[in-house]
Amino acid sequence: MDEQKRLFMAIILSIVVIAGWNILFVGPETNQQQSQVGSASKPGMEDKTGLPAGSVVADFSPTNISNTGTASDGSSALSDIGKEEASREVTDFREIKVATPIYDIIISEKQAAVTSLVLKMFKEGTQEDSPYKQMIAPELDAGLFSMDLEGKSIQGLDTAIFKSDNELTEFSLNDGQKKISFSWTSPHGIIVEKIYTFSASTYLIGLDILIKNASSMPLKDSVEISMPFALSEEGAAFSQFGAYGPEAYINGTLEAVTPNDIRENARENKSDKNRLQGKVEWAGNGDRYFISCIIPVNPVESAIKLSGTDSFVITRYVQSVERLDSGKQIQLSFNCYMGPKSLKVLSEYDNSLKKAINFGWFDILAKPCLIGMNLIHDFIPNYGIAIIILTILIKLAFWPLGTKSYKSMNDMRKLQPIMNQIREKYKDDKQRMNQEVMNLYKTYKVNPMSGCLPMLVQMPIFFALYRMLYQAIELRHAPFMGWINDLSAPDRLFSFDLAIPFMHAPYGIPVLTIIMGASMFLQQKMAPAIGDPTQAKIMMFMPLFMTVIFINFPSGLVLYWLVNNLISIGQQYYIQRKFL
Repeated sequence: MDEQKRLFMAIILSIVVIAGWNILFVGPETNQQQSQVGSASKPGMEDKTGLPAGSVVADFSPTNISNTGTASDGSSALSDIGKEEASREVTDFREIKVATPIYDIIISEKQAAVTSLVLKMFKEGTQEDSPYKQMIAPELDAGLFSMDLEGKSIQGLDTAIFKSDNELTEFSLNDGQKKISFSWTSPHGIIVEKIYTFSASTYLIGLDILIKNASSMPLKDSVEISMPFALSEEGAAFSQFGAYGPEAYINGTLEAVTPNDIRENARENKSDKNRLQGKVEWAGNGDRYFISCIIPVNPVESAIKLSGTDSFVITRYVQSVERLDSGKQIQLSFNCYMGPKSLKVLSEYDNSLKKAINFGWFDILAKPCLIGMNLIHDFIPNYGIAIIILTILIKLAFWPLGTKSYKSMNDMRKLQPIMNQIREKYKDDKQRMNQEVMNLYKTYKVNPMSGCLPMLVQMPIFFALYRMLYQAIELRHAPFMGWINDLSAPDRLFSFDLAIPFMHAPYGIPVLTIIMGASMFLQQKMAPAIGDPTQAKIMMFMPLFMTVIFINFPSGLVLYWLVNNLISIGQQYYIQRKFL
């Protein structure tokens, strides 16, 4: 009976390792999407006319402008915007460049949008000559944080050229702050001003939007700020494990919608599912390591509009403004963030942006592990060594449980000859054989399941560390030693074009993974012998199976599992010698 239980546990563990992360990691994302659908349209968001909040009182645009370049979900697709802009006369505009110690930014006078932001603390690749990380893909010509009114009530705002109040076009900011203002006046006298505030010591960039109604008619509409995002195959693969593309913190909950769902909703004319309503604390687009978003200084009831194509998604923040009578003005204040998904960085800000770092169901375990790893790194600046020390600390925490488990396994080894006799004696009576085996366990006070406890207890930590090590930007391009120059990527010694079964590119020799598999094989050899030869072969096959699974895991995770195996082997050997 104990062999059947052990075989059952082996099968369960195999299933957990193969399919567990797909079930557990994709599941929360699906739940989030369902909650978004449920909150996409809320009652009480209409005015007395029956129209949505933010509908137009005064429309200064041509009668057909609201139908120009509009997708099936009511929002413009990026390709349509490009076609519309190309058909209009282009006015000369300048680009304003600001260099700080942590980023270089370019703002175009066209829409006063951010067209480039380079992070000086991060590179695109691991090579020494690799360029710095560019947060805005070159194909995103419109840039980030362009603005319009949802009801199109100000003619020409969607293609406006905002003139800067500075004669210079390049600035170097080594300390303090710098404000740059961009202003545009509509043909009817409505003045729109965008004021950016840069700081030398933070990724947060202030953005104030002022609308002054110098026309003769009142204005009632909703401000719409656009954030396009270029999609990639690498990012699509990551979407199985975390948020990729549009994400926002609405009504105290992190919401994320996949690009596929956005396109599917548009095709099925379910535009309401691509509009999220509630108290928006921040909204934007993110990937595995970075995020670009807008953060209202004073969050209010607002909306997020989503649209996209196969190559892009556009996240639009929409906020209704009060009726603006002639001679009146209104100001909306935001912060813009374009930077790393770093818990250490985001925790410094007095907002909820740190919620963007989410490890799904295992968040409660993964974040303490991340904090612990970073604390160790503060003293020993090598994340590989930090992972080793973190593994030792985790193993010490479970040391008593492991000792009890290995002692039980050692007792099982001692009972093996008696169990073989029972099986031989009652081989024709399975019920009696199982009864005698259970009596044997009771007599010697042995629990046949206790040997599986260390593995079962470690599985939640394993998945938590998997999510943490896979998503932690601290491990991005972080070297360990020798050929392991990126703890967030699979370990590969050498590089060749020959494809290897079960291995994802790049192809090479997974040395660390092979050593880990050998440690698992040694652990299996130290376990109590199994009477059934077939079951014994299946159990011995497990290390090979696990090695194949780990071949594409981040080397940081493989390092953790290897160190954990080595400590377990030492502990098991000590227990066996002590109670021999």
